[in-house]
Amino acid sequence: MATLIPSSDLPARGLRLHGVHKEFAGQTVVDNLNLEIEEGSFVALLGPSGCGKTTTLRMIAGFDTLSSGRISLGSTVLASDHQQLPPELRNMSMVFQSYALWPHMTVADNVGYPLKLKGYKGSDYQRRVREALATVQMEPYAQRRPQDLSGGQRQRVALARCLASEPRVVLLDEPLANLDRHLRASMEDSFRDFHRRTGATFIYVTHDQAEAMALADRIAVMHKGQLVQWDAPEALYQRPQNAWVAGFIGQGSVVRLPLSSSERLLSSAQVQQALAALQNKPSATEEVLIRPQHVELDPAGVPATVTHCVFKGERYQFVLQLQDGQSLQAYHWQGLPTGAQIAITVRQGWRLQEQPAGSTRPTLASVA
Repeated sequence: MATLIPSSDLPARGLRLHGVHKEFAGQTVVDNLNLEIEEGSFVALLGPSGCGKTTTLRMIAGFDTLSSGRISLGSTVLASDHQQLPPELRNMSMVFQSYALWPHMTVADNVGYPLKLKGYKGSDYQRRVREALATVQMEPYAQRRPQDLSGGQRQRVALARCLASEPRVVLLDEPLANLDRHLRASMEDSFRDFHRRTGATFIYVTHDQAEAMALADRIAVMHKGQLVQWDAPEALYQRPQNAWVAGFIGQGSVVRLPLSSSERLLSSAQVQQALAALQNKPSATEEVLIRPQHVELDPAGVPATVTHCVFKGERYQFVLQLQDGQSLQAYHWQGLPTGAQIAITVRQGWRLQEQPAGSTRPTLASVA
């Protein structure tokens, strides 16, 4: 698979991964990864378990060595296949999924621990700890121990510890995975505020596309150790590179349609014409992504059958069967019984590139 390299020039203080490769026991985990991250940006490494995103983060942090390639921050080479700058000299902080707080220390001592390692003492030390705790609204809990805090509070302490050391780069390894849905939403706000206050570069590892979309300026989608798309969240959703990305990002259906045009963004008329042509069983078809919000009930549209319907609170979600047996997802404000014969109009579609050799498309999100 071709590795994607952004064409824009990287600012002098940005983070650059060039040809980064990592093997464990002869098995490739990260495969020739090229990535350029602007200083002060919020970037997500997104992908399913085993795609290499956490290994990439650990190589940036200095916890894992490279098999080949180079990682640099500005003009400083952090790691290559023949040198390795120790983690403590990289001016980075890492927030772990497990919080990694010392249980025998108070909240204040946990936050101040990296400052002590850097030699801070006295009033300067106390001021930095106090300011870091105030930033995450944990100053009243300074003398408590981690076991006396909730999961969300522990994560705030981990953020405060990170803030106190004033890093250039903040690395976050699935930091919300252990929190319930309500706390996750609250902590997303904290991360956004934390990023705004510090101005540091954030690199956020997650398998949760909703988290990545809500937080990041740009997202690196990884699959089997390779970078498959590097884009803004809106572009990933609206213009996925291929069927694998289309299935991994957001709700949607990939159908094969006979197309007479070369455009990637297909108009309603183009999609409707292709849908109508399915009854003639065309031999040449191409993959097209259709998002459920672009499917509308329309008496003048093409026929479809409701095969599944689930109430989602603010709307109903359907699976519709087309004339040739392919399925589409759709939303509607009113429920319809299974087996109902309806007609639909599709407002737009997105032509996908051919699937890379050896790739396996993820299962598209189902209604059930």
